[in-house]
Amino acid sequence: MSQILFVLTGARHWTLADGTEHPTGFWADEAVAPYEMFKTAGHQVVVATPGGVVPSVDEASLSADANGGQEGADRVAAGLESFTELGQPLSIEDVRIDSGGGPAGFDAVFYPGGHGPMEDLATDSDSGTLLVRTLASGRPLGVVCHGPAALLAAHTQEGASAVYGYRMTGFTNAEEEQTGLANKAKWLLQDRLVEVGAHFEAGEPWAPHVVVDRNLVTGQNPASAGPVAAEIVKMLG
Repeated sequence: MSQILFVLTGARHWTLADGTEHPTGFWADEAVAPYEMFKTAGHQVVVATPGGVVPSVDEASLSADANGGQEGADRVAAGLESFTELGQPLSIEDVRIDSGGGPAGFDAVFYPGGHGPMEDLATDSDSGTLLVRTLASGRPLGVVCHGPAALLAAHTQEGASAVYGYRMTGFTNAEEEQTGLANKAKWLLQDRLVEVGAHFEAGEPWAPHVVVDRNLVTGQNPASAGPVAAEIVKMLG
């Protein structure tokens, strides 16, 4: 049975440009949809967070508006309830690296989003090391929405960005503007990824959009989480 490591933010808030704290956590459907797809495909899921803290869900992601109506919200809430691995996460720094350079015991790594990764994973050196070694190992790495913020902490031994030259996507400036948070943010994900040398590919706002470059699979927004998971399932065979 293949094992997939889910790395989730441990943040409960996102600090805005004026210093105020905006409640956050992981975005529910970005974790639930891939989790259900991986389990259906027969893969085991293990969760890790910074410091091994139990991750918090972004409450906004459980609303009817965020899920296309109450029926969708109820479905996501039920999926979250079944995701029992969330209650017993590993600490990222305790994830061992095997002789092949990748995370020991894991066949793929997956990072859901929510604004939380911009608060902690974007500066987490242990997560950055895990990402660098996963990329180098050739094992599938899926990263969704704001999850690519974690890639900002991934550096080569020479200090360059590990995703320099990679084609990828993530939550776009246009989408951040449409949420009403763009002018309140300290920085925008699309801008930062371009700054470190990634070839950012923005699709239509809110429509599923997935970019595959080597073993890196990135999804633009919550609607892209399922398609990213489908690509990983396909890679795992």
